This record gives sequence, structure tokens and C-alpha cells, in this order.
Amino acid sequence: MALNKEELKRKACEAIEQRKPELLAVAKRILENPETGFHEFKTSKLVAEEFTKRGISHKSGLALTGVKGWIEGGAGPGPRVSIIGELDSLLVPEHSTSDPTTGAAHACGHHCQIGMMLGALAGLQAPEVLSQLSGRIVPFAVPAEEFVQVEKRMALRDEKRIEFLSGKQELIRLGEFDDVDMAIMCHTASDLGKKSFAVGGTSNAHVVKYIQFLGKGAHAGGSPHVGINALNAAAWSLMAIHANRETFPESETVRIHGIINRGGESVSAVPSDIRLEWRVRSGSPEAVAKNSERVDRCFKAGAMAVGGRVKITNIPGYMPLKHDSTLQRLFKENAERVVGHESVLQMPSTRNRGGSTDMGDLSQIMPACHPYTGGATGAGHSKEYTIKDYEAAVINPAKIMAMVAIDLLSEGAAGAKEALSGWRASMTKEQYLSFQRERAREVEFDGGRE
Repeated sequence: MALNKEELKRKACEAIEQRKPELLAVAKRILENPETGFHEFKTSKLVAEEFTKRGISHKSGLALTGVKGWIEGGAGPGPRVSIIGELDSLLVPEHSTSDPTTGAAHACGHHCQIGMMLGALAGLQAPEVLSQLSGRIVPFAVPAEEFVQVEKRMALRDEKRIEFLSGKQELIRLGEFDDVDMAIMCHTASDLGKKSFAVGGTSNAHVVKYIQFLGKGAHAGGSPHVGINALNAAAWSLMAIHANRETFPESETVRIHGIINRGGESVSAVPSDIRLEWRVRSGSPEAVAKNSERVDRCFKAGAMAVGGRVKITNIPGYMPLKHDSTLQRLFKENAERVVGHESVLQMPSTRNRGGSTDMGDLSQIMPACHPYTGGATGAGHSKEYTIKDYEAAVINPAKIMAMVAIDLLSEGAAGAKEALSGWRASMTKEQYLSFQRERAREVEFDGGRE
């Protein structure tokens, strides 16, 4: 006997409730074994094992560690909907759950994403539910969303193991999203106030920079006059960046920040080789390009100030997040069913949270939605970021994503077809790859030339 859409959603939520202890245990196991991007081998293996236990056909090792499954609906062919979870952690050595050897820690909640993805699958695989869905569900555990350890990733690129330095970028290049029509995921958040779930808004585009200042070594006490201090060049460049901050329009949501990876070898030697890892974020690719040129000018100024050299490696970063209106509406409606109307925050499309995600890249080429769920406390990416409420961080979004998938793929996949009929891509896959490859360039400048 065929069930109506509301009955399908109830069955899916019941199945998720039944698997709740198991789902939370998986999330917490990943929390205890954090791994950074393109090195999520334990986490990838765990996801593959979970897929196998659930009878989900899959393949592993995509973009080194990605795991992609496929589940056929029982009501015939139709659109293909990907439910995404991210595998990687950050580097936050002071976090209470950090790996004592690597400093990796889940200070952004990605461990909950895997739990909620598996939870949504538990609901959708309920026999009464899956039999009435048309099309294909594509669960996808993707690597390397956090753009960290750039030196290591550049080494992987030099070894021809990857081209792009983030997971979804590389998976797009590899064609692993060619058989996907739309994608959904959810992220934990600690800044929702009294709300439990948030839809809407956007994110920053960004470019990643790896900078090498080269000077000339010398004894810092006995003969500093014969050296060229590369650390001073870096310091002058940062002062130049600060001097430009007042010129950035508020509408561009500009964020310029970075770290020093190498600050010298010995305090008694004039530093001759200084390495920096930097970000330039802005609300649009055009603003990023403009502000990136300004920042390069500042790095050149630092080299010129001391007569040193600088090499700037620009690495393609992320695109702004573009929410599909149909998917966003379905998320909002189903979130209200789970947490209540008053607990759902609707952000305007212009609301830029300031951060960046490679889900933005995917959203340029297919319908996508990336809402936020509560359950976390503390500033994101800090040692204080922890999940306090796993019901809100894993179980609620699992139910919401399962219900969204039912809206999309039940009744002959009418919801998915509606979303696809109204979708207008910002660029094709080929245009996206061309655009990103054009961003990859190196700049070398000799500030000692007269």
C-alpha cells in the first residue's frame, strides 16, 4: 500500500530514532580520531565500513580519501540527489579532543556531518520509504574542506596526486559529481542565538596565497649589515596590508589574514627564508581578484623595502555559496516540523557569514543547499568549539535532510524536477575548471633591483 508523503517522513524519522545510539557513537568515534584534509584514512575507512553494513554500494579513494555511495529508489529512475558529509578536521592543538601527535581536532563539527549523513540514510533506507522514491540517493563523504596545511597539499600537487587543493574542487575535476543533479548538506553552528536551525545567507569567495620571502643570511650580531632580513620584508608587507584595510568597502566583507609557517632558523642568524600562508576573502570573485592584487602589491613592497625577493603562489580558493530557492524552502519547511517555526532562522541572501566553503564551488554548477544546525558552543575553529547537544547537531539535521530527500524524490520525484526546472547554473563544470585554473599563478618580484 502506497504511503503519502507525510507518512513516509514519519517512517523515516522513526527509523532514525531507532538508530540514534549508533549514529551518535559514529560521530563521537570520528571526534576521537581527527584527521586533516586528504589524510582522513581512518575516517574514510570507517565510512566505507558503515556503508557496507548498510548494504550501500560504494567506491573509495576518491580525491585520495573520499567515499561515494549510491542507493537506488524503488519507484524507478529519476534525479540523483547527493547527501554530503565532510571527513576532515582542523589543526587546533589546544582543543580538548586534539590528536596529541598531529594537533588535529574537530573544532568545526565535521564529525557530526558524517553522523547526520548516515542518519539521513537510515531514514531513507527504511523499506516503506525507499520503495516509493524515484531516482538515486548519493551519499558522499568528501575530504579536505578546511583549507589548511597548504605546504603539504602543494606537495601532493607536485606529486600529481591532486590538482586542486580542496576536496570538492578536486572531485568536480575528477568528474565524481557528473552523475549528481543536486546536493545537500548541513553544518553545525554555535552562533544561532536562540534559534536551532538556519537557512539562507551566503559565504565569502577567497584566494589562498603561499608566500616565500628570500633575503641573505648573515651573523645577526657580527655582520648583520651584509645580510638581507627576509623577516623584516614580511613584517613590512603586513604593515602595508594593515594600511590598506580602511580602503575596503564594507559591502565586500573583506577578510585578510594568515600565519607565518617559517620565521627563521636561528635567532643568531639574519633570516633569509620566510614562509607565509595567507587568505584574501571577499564577497564576490571580482572583489577577491581586486583585493588579491592589492595584497600582492603589499608583499612586493616588503621585498622592496629591504632589497629582498618574494615569490607569491596564488592558489584557487572557494566561490560564494549560492542556495537553490526550492531546496532552501524545503529545508525551512521541514526544519520547522522538527524544531518549531520560532526556532528556524531565515537569513537574507545578502547575509555573508564571512567564512568560506567549497560547497560554494559546487553550488555554482548545480542546485545546492547548506543550512546550519545548532548544538555547538564556542567560537568556530577555536579550542572552545564543542558539541554540547548531539540531538541538535546530529539527529535533528538527519531527520530534516531525510525529509527534504523525500520531498524531492517521492511522488515521481516531482520536487526534484521542480528544483531542476527552475535552476540556472552560474557556470558549467568546464567553465568552473577554466576559471579556477586561471586563478592559479605565481608572481616573482626582486625588490633589490634598481
